[in-house]
Amino acid sequence: MPVYEYVCRACGRRARLSMTFAEYDRATPVCPHCGRAELRRRVGRVAIARSESSRLDSLMDDSALAGLDEDDPRAMGQMMRRMSDELDEDMGGDFDEVVGRLESGESPASIEASMPDLGEAGE
Repeated sequence: MPVYEYVCRACGRRARLSMTFAEYDRATPVCPHCGRAELRRRVGRVAIARSESSRLDSLMDDSALAGLDEDDPRAMGQMMRRMSDELDEDMGGDFDEVVGRLESGESPASIEASMPDLGEAGE
């Protein structure tokens, strides 16, 4: 069911109300905070559901990779963080450590030397 956002003209607080499309067209919503029917519709965020495949495709699009400098550890770390965020998956402590170190400018060779067992999980 869609969620609609309002701002109350009486108390100034925001309200989020769930209703069907049909109800929305003829509703006179009431503020859940003050009980007055002085709500003004507010345009909220739009969320678009995408498949995992679609999210991965957008990450691997040439335009997404165009500015990536493989010699810049910060850029590599930022790209890895975007990929992790896009997948909405916890990649584990080692991943977070590596990305954090890359984002701070540490070289991949230095990270690899200090974490010799990196990548051996599950082997």
